[in-house]
Amino acid sequence: MDRPEEIEESPAGPSSGSAKSKLANRADPFLVVCRCFSVVTSLIAILCVVVNVLAAVRSFRDSHDLFDGIFRCYAVVIACFVVLVETEWGFILKFSKVLEFWAGRGMLQIFVAVMTRAFPDFMTQKKDLLLLQNIASYLLLACGVIYVISGVLCIGFLKRARQQKEVSREQAVKDLEEIARRKEELEQLLLEHRSRDDDV
Repeated sequence: MDRPEEIEESPAGPSSGSAKSKLANRADPFLVVCRCFSVVTSLIAILCVVVNVLAAVRSFRDSHDLFDGIFRCYAVVIACFVVLVETEWGFILKFSKVLEFWAGRGMLQIFVAVMTRAFPDFMTQKKDLLLLQNIASYLLLACGVIYVISGVLCIGFLKRARQQKEVSREQAVKDLEEIARRKEELEQLLLEHRSRDDDV
């Protein structure tokens, strides 16, 4: 009859809770920096989309150059693809394995930056649009160069290894939660069993 009381007073509960909180609260600073950079790159790519849409509308509306308008439409599509790649959506990366590597991702961003910067001559009358185009293209160019250099230095592989470690940590937290839940269920069963024995 003393065994259930020993189980109730066991310190396993608090220790598992503290271990769980330590695992859950420990965020990897390197992954946080990578996610922030990815968000910044996505926002710059969205800016490129906006610039190219405005330039395409102006090309088709003012009949400056039909080929420039078509070129801008392609730039919009590819810039949207850059945004999707930065989300690291498995469906996208499944069909473009080269973009799993940071060097390939950086080359795509540089290509979009060059497309955004192309054909600036006819926009000299629209100084605001030209300035916006230059800002978007050079910012995305800088992001692309950083990605290429990081890819050459194998930082992308380091990020992937850290992500796998983080997934393992999350799984460990879930396992601890499951163990704690099972422990509570067993303690409840033991209490019910003891109360039945006391009634007898």
